[in-house]
Amino acid sequence: MADLFNKIYKDKGPLGKWSEVAEGYFVFPKLEGPISNRMKFQGKDVITWSVNDYLGLANHPEVRKVDAEAAAEWGSAYPMGARMMSGHTSLHEKLQDELASFVHKEAAYLLNFGYQGMVSTIDALVSKKDVIVYDVDAHACIIDGVRLHLGQRFTYKHNDMESIEKNLQRAEKITEQTGGGILVISEGVFGMRGEQGKLKEIIALKEKYNFRLLVDDAHGFGTLGKTGAGAGEEQGVQDGIDVYFATFAKALASTGAFIAADREIIDYLKYNLRSQMFAKSLQMQLVIGALKRLEMLKTMPELKEKLWENVNALQNGLKSRGFDIGTTQSCVTPVYLQGSIPEAMALVNDLRENHGIFCSIVVYPVIPKGLILLRLIPTAAHTLEDVEATLTAFSAIRERLENGTYRRLSAGVAAAMEK
Repeated sequence: MADLFNKIYKDKGPLGKWSEVAEGYFVFPKLEGPISNRMKFQGKDVITWSVNDYLGLANHPEVRKVDAEAAAEWGSAYPMGARMMSGHTSLHEKLQDELASFVHKEAAYLLNFGYQGMVSTIDALVSKKDVIVYDVDAHACIIDGVRLHLGQRFTYKHNDMESIEKNLQRAEKITEQTGGGILVISEGVFGMRGEQGKLKEIIALKEKYNFRLLVDDAHGFGTLGKTGAGAGEEQGVQDGIDVYFATFAKALASTGAFIAADREIIDYLKYNLRSQMFAKSLQMQLVIGALKRLEMLKTMPELKEKLWENVNALQNGLKSRGFDIGTTQSCVTPVYLQGSIPEAMALVNDLRENHGIFCSIVVYPVIPKGLILLRLIPTAAHTLEDVEATLTAFSAIRERLENGTYRRLSAGVAAAMEK
């Protein structure tokens, strides 16, 4: 009989194998100072493009004031217990009502965390008779929710309508035998590529196929649409989304999430979401803080306007300099380069140490071998000076990547990783 831990000793996983050379710098880095466009990394000032504080609310003085007052009044424990038992308050209800109205749904329900909330929502919506059809590029929280499903599930090629139709046809044949239904899952904005899910095209398929649509709009909520109500509003199809999900962790710069749908669906979910039934209620200080943030989102359009001024300046500037930013349709700004993982490490080190630019790096196995993805998240807190400095830095690092400088610098790292 083998020791359970033997597999761990032998294989740390596709990302874990890099821990000795990457941890503390490339992964698990420590950004310090107030959340803003400029923070500190290992004692150096850096322009920060890696926090999802889209509207610049994390350190907005009005937000900080409300957060501090709520913490002083309620502490970090109240209310104690799960919502169904002893953790329910009128302010939880008020936030739910305001969120539902904002995203044009009948009702909403608060979730403690976005990740576990999405997992639990999928679990509650389907039985083993049902079939799930979901985008192959779906976020990990969706994938983990689908893993709990005891019935059939199919992935469709990313944003590919022909592929989704083929899988809907497969799903229909199965559900004709089982008597179940079909749940389609997409994202409003895919967080790595920045592309919007083809919600309008998916919803149009309801004329041919009988399914319900769940949308994870974590990156669209607060950033897209005339009012900031998200990708569904942006595409004019919010009514066609059957269950709408968004998190507070991005545009609202906080913790928590919510789902919104017809009242009868929300009434069902709040009695069947295991991650909420058996977990502590969202703390009062977070509820009050979210109410304030939502009020600012509704009454201060200049926040979203500044965000998009920066987004457009950054993305247009990158494209005019010949950078490949893919087909992003959101604030998420990917920059694709050709290179190995050791070259990527040398490149990012150069960006941080010599140019004062901090952005996220994504490599294989998240993306195909030979590609380097630098992921930038513009916010309302950034300035046009930040954008210009970043464009200058990116032009410099691309030249060094193409002339082989990083390949030479990374030779030692590459050799070490082959041992």
